[in-house]
Parts: sequence; C-alpha cells; structure tokens
Amino acid sequence: MSDDDISLSPLVGRDVVIDTASPYVILGRLSAFDDHLLLVEQADVHDLRDTTTTRENYLVDSRRHGVRINRRRVLVARREVVCLSALDEVVF
Repeated sequence: MSDDDISLSPLVGRDVVIDTASPYVILGRLSAFDDHLLLVEQADVHDLRDTTTTRENYLVDSRRHGVRINRRRVLVARREVVCLSALDEVVF
C-alpha cells in the first residue's frame, strides 16, 4: 500500500473539496483514484471567474447547503490538485 492509498483511501465515498492550480474548485463524491487521476461523482465544477464570491465563501455556502451538482462524473488530473479535503472539514 502506498502513502497515497493511506491518505486518500479514507476520503473515498465522501464529499470532498478539490482546490486546483487554476481558478476552479471542484466539489463532489470521491469515488476512486490512481496515480494520475481522481474520479469525482455528483460533482460541482465551479469556475471562480464566473462569480463575485470568494473561494472560501463558496465552500462555506456549499457546506451549509450541499453540493450543487452540475456533472455526473469528472476526472481530475492529480497534477492540478493543490489541496484536497473532506467537505465536512470546511470550517465556518
């Protein structure tokens, strides 16, 4: 078992927040992962350039009201991930 398996495995099946190097934030259920990709289902791919709200306010709002699903499944390149955490660990 790799270190990635140990750190990501507990998040499989949970709603997560993925901060990317681009102005996108991705929320949804982490379903699977490998060395290169994360599979997120029931996802919200949110372009922060399309809104006046901050990343932090958007995450708090999503924690309070739930994920606004706009994609059934998305593959996220792990090289683009800056931070990944469980949505229920967002503090407000």
